[in-house]
Amino acid sequence: MPPSSPALRPATPDDLAAVARIYAHYVEHTLATFDTEPPTLQAWRDKHAALVDAGWPFLVATGPLPGADEPAGEPERVLGFAYTSPYRPKAAYRHTVEETIYLDPAATGRGLGGPLLDAVLDAARDAGAREVIAVIADAADPDDPAGTLPRTASAVLHERHGFRVAGRLEDVGRKHGRWVAVTLYQRSLRPPT
Repeated sequence: MPPSSPALRPATPDDLAAVARIYAHYVEHTLATFDTEPPTLQAWRDKHAALVDAGWPFLVATGPLPGADEPAGEPERVLGFAYTSPYRPKAAYRHTVEETIYLDPAATGRGLGGPLLDAVLDAARDAGAREVIAVIADAADPDDPAGTLPRTASAVLHERHGFRVAGRLEDVGRKHGRWVAVTLYQRSLRPPT
């Protein structure tokens, strides 16, 4: 990997302030998450510790911002993060996880999402996951009365990496004055038979 390429590695507690900053952008400015208030740094510490203690992956992509000239000697920057968490708390779901991925807004559209998504899926498989669910929030298009699925960047990323639509829930959230739907995507991590 060239020195300027982002590195993918397990997140550490020192990364969580950057994780919180990245996620806060999506909470405050987008419909990508149903959180309406950014979680505190302590909430991220608790989530990170719980996921790592349970054996699930929590990864970060670090390096220079793609396309930016970083001064020599600058510390690595967290460009994005991804993790898996239990899909539901009941025991029968123990081999199914929900995957989450967010990129620094300045790092989107530069080819970082795919490698980060692949890495977290590989780590989830190694941790015992069999099925992965991605819950992608999107606003219904008022100019689309037929109700075709909006093609968000997240939907395109997941489809390119083997996820398929498993269902859609209409108007299940309200954020920024709009009703928001979610599309459930699923990918199997089982080896082909």
